[in-house]
Amino acid sequence: MEWVFNSYYTLIAATVVLLLGKVMVKKIKFLQDFNIPEPVAGGLVAAAIIYALHAVYGVSFKFEKPLQDAFMLIFFASIGLSADFSRLKQGGLPLVIFTAIVSVLIVIQNAVGAGLASVLGLDPLYGLMTGSVTLTGGHGTAGAWGPDFESQFGLTGATTLGMAAATFGLVSGGIIGGPVARRLINKMGRNPLDEATRKAAREDLSDDDPTDRSDDVFEHAGQTRLITANSAVETLAMFAACLAFAEIMDSIDKQYLVDLPKFVWGLLFGVILRNVLTTVFKFDMFDRAIDVFGNASLSLFLAMALLNLKLWELADLGGPVTIILLVQVVVMILYATFVTYVFMGRNYDAAVLAAGHCGFGLGATPTAVANMQSITERFGSSHKAFLIVPLVGAFFVDLVNATILTGFVNFLK
Repeated sequence: MEWVFNSYYTLIAATVVLLLGKVMVKKIKFLQDFNIPEPVAGGLVAAAIIYALHAVYGVSFKFEKPLQDAFMLIFFASIGLSADFSRLKQGGLPLVIFTAIVSVLIVIQNAVGAGLASVLGLDPLYGLMTGSVTLTGGHGTAGAWGPDFESQFGLTGATTLGMAAATFGLVSGGIIGGPVARRLINKMGRNPLDEATRKAAREDLSDDDPTDRSDDVFEHAGQTRLITANSAVETLAMFAACLAFAEIMDSIDKQYLVDLPKFVWGLLFGVILRNVLTTVFKFDMFDRAIDVFGNASLSLFLAMALLNLKLWELADLGGPVTIILLVQVVVMILYATFVTYVFMGRNYDAAVLAAGHCGFGLGATPTAVANMQSITERFGSSHKAFLIVPLVGAFFVDLVNATILTGFVNFLK
């Protein structure tokens, strides 16, 4: 028996999950100490309840997937709409170094996946589906490559495997990011901010406050933002334009171009739209509204993704595939600790970057941002991390991943 939730009930359920997660993180010291994001905490409880109902009564739940996808696109569009060209220039050398670090991990993930698959008696191409296709790539890349693996190489069930592995990665990335960063921060001797300092950081900002900048988007998610009805309508119109462009380009891309994930087009149009409006038309971009809608969409997307998590499908993953995925989690922990953290400077910013890398190295950029928010809410802001991770995780990584995957496929087939 399947219970279908339409968009209204899906939104209500996602909101309940977020409120549950907020209460849990506030009340349970373990979740605070390991900086588990609120959507992940509440979502895993909801997924466990759904799993119990399925196991006992055979009931399953179907939540509105298009609504989840829409919130994901809005989140990525908000990254684009907040990224003016001067901000992109600020990334500089650290942006290049982090992109290189991410690229090396993609190679390692595919080598680990293909190598272990061969050792465990599977086709090495199955290993790619438990490598960067699903981990760094996420559900979008899994959905794009899975059918090709099935039709061109005869890999039965590649798409189903890819979706299950991507879900495993999404959850794992949200679980390990906080503890990895917390361990690194503890070694520095940095203490959490006291409640008074954290409360002061969330004070209302006036319209002429110079600290309320476009590049603060996502960095201070808990901060109260002063927006107006007009700015909200204008911002929603820009989001709608980004989503419409992504829809159009996605259909063209699938037929004639390289088949990038749809969210890349939404993010790219957001960058173009912002810079054209501000540079050519001198439009006063209201960044606080982008901040509010972007952060709300991020939380709702993660909550819905975890509501749609079918733990019984993860339980059905074959033994060899489970082994490969568990090894990939260990590899990500070690890589974030001894490569990402070290090469990004061995400082607080580097620790936050390591948390973010765990998020999109195993799951998705929204998970990366949620990981970083859980750290900075407790230990203080990290402008550098929130500048670099969304740009690399949402844009550059997909281009690099597609290139590296093509090389691996040509080598293995």
